[in-house]
Amino acid sequence: MSLTFHWFLPTYGDSRHVVGGGHGLPAGAAGGQRPADLGYLSQIGRAAEQLGFVGALTPTGAWCEDAWLTTAMLSRETERLKFLVAFRPGSVAPTLAAQMAATFQRHAPGRLLLNVVTGGESHEQRAYGDFLDKEGRYARTGEFLDIVSQLWRGGSVTFEGEHLRVENAELARVPDPVPPIYFGGSSPAAGLVAARHSDVYLTWGEPPAQVAEKIAWIRGLAAEQGRTVRFGIRLHVITRDTADAAWAEAQRLLDGFSDDAVQAVQAGLARSESEGQRRMLALHGGSRDGLEVAPNLWAGIGLVRGGAGTALVGSHREVADRIAEYSALGIEEFVMSGHPHVEEAYWFGEGVLPLLAADGLWVHPSAPAARQQSGVGVPFATGVTR
Repeated sequence: MSLTFHWFLPTYGDSRHVVGGGHGLPAGAAGGQRPADLGYLSQIGRAAEQLGFVGALTPTGAWCEDAWLTTAMLSRETERLKFLVAFRPGSVAPTLAAQMAATFQRHAPGRLLLNVVTGGESHEQRAYGDFLDKEGRYARTGEFLDIVSQLWRGGSVTFEGEHLRVENAELARVPDPVPPIYFGGSSPAAGLVAARHSDVYLTWGEPPAQVAEKIAWIRGLAAEQGRTVRFGIRLHVITRDTADAAWAEAQRLLDGFSDDAVQAVQAGLARSESEGQRRMLALHGGSRDGLEVAPNLWAGIGLVRGGAGTALVGSHREVADRIAEYSALGIEEFVMSGHPHVEEAYWFGEGVLPLLAADGLWVHPSAPAARQQSGVGVPFATGVTR
């Protein structure tokens, strides 16, 4: 089966430099020379669609635009592109979320993918009126997904849990198809929710050995639930015709990070409650030195950005080889991004994807053979899906 590639919609702004913001950082941390208006985001979406990306991740948080509203508008500006909409269960009732997904799938058939984000920072959750601690948020996410998955199967749902309660909830129309659930998290509580509910478990771009450990961990937990889970990875990318040119671009980005910006971002991220964020920080330790933490895996992005903080850097051939290496571990879906997002989509789409196609690892999703396969948008997991 062909590997699946998604791109990214920077709904906080874009630039030829790395735009700040992300996991645990304040709303004012984002920005950029290119405002995240519909015209610019449409350029990114159309480029991704033409190049062969299946979908585009849209982030959630105080530092960016609302993902549901933005992608609903962008669905009219593209034809095939799916939208991996990140949202937080603590900010929306489960019945309403189930209804929103059904509405999205009706008006943009088969083009909704859902990235469930529990929320790793109590201070940000409290700004949205959510005062549960981290363990409570994961428990609530599990209840939320129990309710949503039952609603999507049709019929009336009555549920009473520790955090959520619904009575005689039902949908006038169930989503067709049911959107697959993408879920990440590195803590024990996250692993249990992922094993029970995720169709695709997402990890940030850690070195291959660490990714292999995560895959084995989630695969084992899912097996205990009688389920199987697909695996994806979230990475930035800097790819050029030569390795020297790619590393020169990485150095240009690094040179644009002021010491004050690095110190401020690192101080903010050090307070994060997220285990995944802690693992990202451990890759670079706040230092500009030793940022190539595995062959062609550069941790420099994480100096000024929360969340996914690593990039594949190298020639097109080297980046393709690293993707093949992750694929051999069990990664089937790749959520990529680059700065700026229009230009880097073309560097990757015209430089790396043809090599992967020649290697037999990728087929353009608009090709007839790809359309006949069971594509993204249909849950792959057994049991409860979401």
